[in-house]
Amino acid sequence: MRTGSACLISFLLFFVGLLHAAENEAIATPPRNEATTLETLVVTGVMPGPGLWKVHHEDHTMWILGYVQPVAKRLQWESAKVEAVVRESQAILYPAYMKIDTGMGMMRSLLFLPRLIGARKNPDGRKLVNQVSAEDYARWLVLKKKFLGRDRGVEKQRPLFAAEALYQEALDDSGLELRGLISPLVDKLAKKHKIPVERPHFEVVIEDPKAALAEFRKAEINDAACFRKTLDNLESDLETIRQRANAWATGDMITLRQVTYENRSSACFSAFLESDIAKHQGITDLKPRLEKLWLDAAEKILAEHERSFAVLPMEQLVSEDGYLAKLKARGYEVEEP
Repeated sequence: MRTGSACLISFLLFFVGLLHAAENEAIATPPRNEATTLETLVVTGVMPGPGLWKVHHEDHTMWILGYVQPVAKRLQWESAKVEAVVRESQAILYPAYMKIDTGMGMMRSLLFLPRLIGARKNPDGRKLVNQVSAEDYARWLVLKKKFLGRDRGVEKQRPLFAAEALYQEALDDSGLELRGLISPLVDKLAKKHKIPVERPHFEVVIEDPKAALAEFRKAEINDAACFRKTLDNLESDLETIRQRANAWATGDMITLRQVTYENRSSACFSAFLESDIAKHQGITDLKPRLEKLWLDAAEKILAEHERSFAVLPMEQLVSEDGYLAKLKARGYEVEEP
């Protein structure tokens, strides 16, 4: 599965034709110790995670596990119950995604890496102070001092990338990270038990990666909204992010439903998706296309298999207009944990 701001960077790297997509997931290997609390709220140790949603029609059932990002650094997920469900499944469904084909092999892609430095920088040598409002830059300086110190190189980066650097460092200092816990385990079980895995996607072909990279370097992208939302998140929502990470770890569904915040990733994706360069490459209507892909795949799996397992972002399970609500509207019965 793709995760939060890490997905944003992967998305941009994909678009400019530099790297192939990769799951931003890793297996956690902290010591098995009793749960403790670090800093204010971030839990560590062996924790149960949330329960499973049950979607069924007649005698066909799909169990769905929700995930959040970021998570606690030293969290170890006690996954025995989920493992048992996965082993008994006849199909596994992951979130839908967009695949970008540059037609380049990895070795050729690596030759373009030096250009990435230029792609990250502001056009025409401009600095960050000239790219954002005076108010936002003043807020940036406070947060930069707290989390990044005297890093001067970041001042030459586009707001999109400067915001990402700040966010990653703030998470690290808060005991959090953009680390997945689910897909490595599920992939391992699927391979071992020969369970089919469905990863619904649509493909965008970049015919000329070199030209796309050059266009991206010069493009005027309104990424100030992404920059501002990152500042908002770090000023007022960092505690909420910690609470949500803890709620997932402990299986606290009440908190997972109640604790919400406007994710910076939405603003950051929108900044790029609404740009002319994205439209030139046929990257439009991303959210509805991904939603339809997943819902159609879920219905197909439910029709063909008695037992299946799926993974989705937690917001798609608890939101009134999320994927789970859409399945319910299509006539499926839904049971919450």
